[in-house]
Amino acid sequence: MTARDDILGRVRAALGRHSIDAATVQHAAAALLTDLPSTRPDLLASSLVQAFIARVTSPKVAASAEQVASLADVPAAVAAYLEIRRLPAVVALQPHALLRSLDWSAFEVHAQVAPDESAAVGMAKWGIAETGSLVFHSGSDSPVLANFLPLHHIVLLRSADILAYLEDYAALIAGQPMPRNVNLITGASGTTDIEGSLVLGAHGPRYMHVVIADG
Repeated sequence: MTARDDILGRVRAALGRHSIDAATVQHAAAALLTDLPSTRPDLLASSLVQAFIARVTSPKVAASAEQVASLADVPAAVAAYLEIRRLPAVVALQPHALLRSLDWSAFEVHAQVAPDESAAVGMAKWGIAETGSLVFHSGSDSPVLANFLPLHHIVLLRSADILAYLEDYAALIAGQPMPRNVNLITGASGTTDIEGSLVLGAHGPRYMHVVIADG
């Protein structure tokens, strides 16, 4: 018997049952799915954008956020964020085609994110209004460490990519090829330890700012 078997055995004994019928579990799961609204928490606003902003800026998540009219306004929002915090106009830019297409002429831009990078600009695939989480899929245009190395992580999120609930994300990607890594990030941590061949002791961003753009 493994330690896992021993623990599960103790749980079953405490519950007064020694086995769990698979059909019973399936029936209980199906019953939950038939009435999803009753199991979901209410969003913090009727608009998905405002619900996401309310959650991501709440004390539990403790990030900051703003909404801009268009993608073209994103560099100006980044510049204002850096200026308010007296940070240099230097950013590590995620190698995403949409980000690269914007006007970064007012910045010193580089592609690689170093440990303790002052600021990095990235792009989330989706946002979850329920939790204020950002979803990142790894790929050639989305390196994983870019989400963890900078001190200030400024993230572009398109308003059309905000989903209401976590299961909406699960339904959206069901049946699709999965990336090597999926990161669901809720706020800045400053506590993540990463050990690898390239980075030792990376701590995760201390500050996260989300720029939500229409279009």
